[in-house]
Amino acid sequence: MSNSLKLRDKQVIWHPYTPQKYMPDPIPIVKGDGCYLTDTDGNDYIDAISSWWVTIHGHAHPYIAEKLYEQAKTLEQVIFAGFTHEPAVRLAERLLEKLPGAISRIFYSDNGSTATEVALKMSIQYWWNKGQRNRNKILAFNNSYHGDTFGAMSVSERSVFTLAFQDKLFEVIFIDVHQANFDISQLDDQGIPWEEVACLIYEPLVQGAGGMLMYEAARLDGLIAKCQAHEVICIADEVMTGFGRTGKLFASHYLEHQPDIVCLSKGLTGGTMALGVTACTHRIYEAFLEEDKLKTFFHGHSFTANPLACAAALASLDLLEKETCQQNIDRIGQQHQSFASRVAVEFPAITKNIRCCGTLFAFELVLGKDEYLNNIGREITQKALSRGVYLRPLGNTVYLMPPYCITEVELEKVYLTINEILGELNAVN
Repeated sequence: MSNSLKLRDKQVIWHPYTPQKYMPDPIPIVKGDGCYLTDTDGNDYIDAISSWWVTIHGHAHPYIAEKLYEQAKTLEQVIFAGFTHEPAVRLAERLLEKLPGAISRIFYSDNGSTATEVALKMSIQYWWNKGQRNRNKILAFNNSYHGDTFGAMSVSERSVFTLAFQDKLFEVIFIDVHQANFDISQLDDQGIPWEEVACLIYEPLVQGAGGMLMYEAARLDGLIAKCQAHEVICIADEVMTGFGRTGKLFASHYLEHQPDIVCLSKGLTGGTMALGVTACTHRIYEAFLEEDKLKTFFHGHSFTANPLACAAALASLDLLEKETCQQNIDRIGQQHQSFASRVAVEFPAITKNIRCCGTLFAFELVLGKDEYLNNIGREITQKALSRGVYLRPLGNTVYLMPPYCITEVELEKVYLTINEILGELNAVN
């Protein structure tokens, strides 16, 4: 059965982020349960990266499935221009209770990339509506990643992800906030025209696809304060960092100065359905409260506020609010810290930059170039799969982002797998 499905797949499917020539056979997955994925041959794999960082409660959670089923029997989809429904309103109410700062409005979309796209459009049009149409420059971080649509690509690091589209992306002012020697005064030396800057977009505390780069909250706090002093709109891309990943519900909760716009997706529905959120303060929303219809925010998606997705998100929030969930998040963070110390002692010759933040753990392998296309990542994936663990390094950056339901024993198996792989690599290098 597995060979048949692999063959059928290779005849019709184009997989994402995958070189198509000599592509390894995809592994047919037939079942998910907690932190495990099961293939057609009955092999189980611990999903140590939460399937691209989304399944925060694990796979096929019965409570989310139950709520999804209940909603599917009632209302599966309705146009969200002119209509509304209970799951969308209730989800907005609950998110507004939890989001950092003075966030007061929720705009729904489909995924993380569209959530950031909406935020950028909101920010640019905010100033357009205000009659300051020359205020359209954007600040972003080097090593950032905000998605694969054109606006999201434009505010992301120029990299292999964007190489074919470089001349189509709009101009952005990039800054190096993650560098150890970064100082806020450098922005003035850089000659940033603050009166022309519309917004700053950033991944708080952790730059995900850019290599799980982590930086201090105080540094970001100072940057947000400076931007807001110039009335620059601050956009927190919490698509990856939201819903407990950094230890707190949102990474912005580590900061004194809060964003004007927050982007959410991934863990929002517990990984069950595609859903994006762009949440903003009343200051942003107010600029669109105009009699002039040209100042309307002309943006939407066919599946905006899909009732099924909203029901899944509400169920995920229920699980997040359980005391046991926060206890698991804290315990995972403590286990990571302990494992980081062990890796540093046992494999100093082939590892560097060992770091943790909440449920995130990462390090670089000192093998080949520090880049996404380093083939060591594929090698590690194969070695881990043979041991019943799924890892997907970002080039030479090995990281863990397990679902919160993973047990202490299961996480120790992941650590043991990494230890064994590092031992093999250490022996031949």
